[in-house]
Amino acid sequence: MKKLKRILKWSALALVLGLFAWFQFAYWTSTNNCDALAASGGETMKAVVYCDYGAPDVLKLETLAKPVPNDEQVLIKVRAASVNPYDWHFMRGEPFIMRLGNGLRKPKNTRIGVDFSGVVEAVGKNVTQFKPGDEVFGGRTGAFAEYVVMLEKHLILKPENISFEQAGAVQIAGLTALQGLRDTGKLQAGQKVLINGASGGVGTFAVQIGKALGAHVTGVCSTRNVELVRSLGADHVIDYTKDDFTKSAERYDLILDMVGNKGLLECRRALKPDGKYVMIGGPKGRWIAPLDTVVRAFLLKPFVEQEMKFMISEINRDDLLMLRDLMQAGKVTPVIDKTYPLERTSEAVAYVETGRARGKVVITVADQQSVAQR
Repeated sequence: MKKLKRILKWSALALVLGLFAWFQFAYWTSTNNCDALAASGGETMKAVVYCDYGAPDVLKLETLAKPVPNDEQVLIKVRAASVNPYDWHFMRGEPFIMRLGNGLRKPKNTRIGVDFSGVVEAVGKNVTQFKPGDEVFGGRTGAFAEYVVMLEKHLILKPENISFEQAGAVQIAGLTALQGLRDTGKLQAGQKVLINGASGGVGTFAVQIGKALGAHVTGVCSTRNVELVRSLGADHVIDYTKDDFTKSAERYDLILDMVGNKGLLECRRALKPDGKYVMIGGPKGRWIAPLDTVVRAFLLKPFVEQEMKFMISEINRDDLLMLRDLMQAGKVTPVIDKTYPLERTSEAVAYVETGRARGKVVITVADQQSVAQR
């Protein structure tokens, strides 16, 4: 018995030391291709890169080689790209747990930005759905740039009634709102949904999509955003500086939470017995937050009737087509707070980090008239 205890003790110690040694090795060998980023000839473009984790000033505008599409790809001249919390999470490498897949000490992928809109400049010989001159939108890592290349299956034609700036703000926020309401939240026509964070990027889409799905929509926001949320079609708006939705007598079929400023048990009190809580965002944290709320929801699940879930959107062409149709029909219009030129991307990201943006913040890449006041 004593021998077994000694074996277990030394085995545990060896495991801890092994993990520590692995971490040190992985951390100090973590690197990226920043030394080879500069264009060495041929056509070039401007693009935003980050070689180290940190505050928005790590974002730099560099001259890179202009991408060349292969036989299956489309080359797009970017007109607009939007900033998402996704971007500053990767920029800062926070929560730290995400660095396990993106580089412990330095980011493996030095490009940033996802959502974009633009004009097709060239297509590969096997591309059948698009041609030069088509106005498109979609998502591609490295969207904070003058050009991107991508497969045609993830690209969508832009509605004529939507500007490039608006189209460039759609993919992540629009898909998150749609899938959070319809798929994870199982929202049905006639049901009551509360959207906590209704004036933000995802929230402004969620209010409009909720109404398009036939739901009764309640939006929660600050005083300065009450009229905005009401103008998007919300049936009722709660000013969180004056009222607490978790202490109201109203009960909801679904709570879509982009803020995470209320505890799970508090939100549970605002749900109907068969209601659902869907968490999309939450408080910032350096280590694992907001993922710690996911753990709490999992631990709480066996003891409550209501469903409590966390969701991350998935790229889905059919859903992007649905968003396009909703925009084309005038049922969804992306809300743009501010626009910044490409060379001021760091300022745009810093503004989004404050959590004060009303709707979306957009990077304009080509000269054009803005749909929102700078």
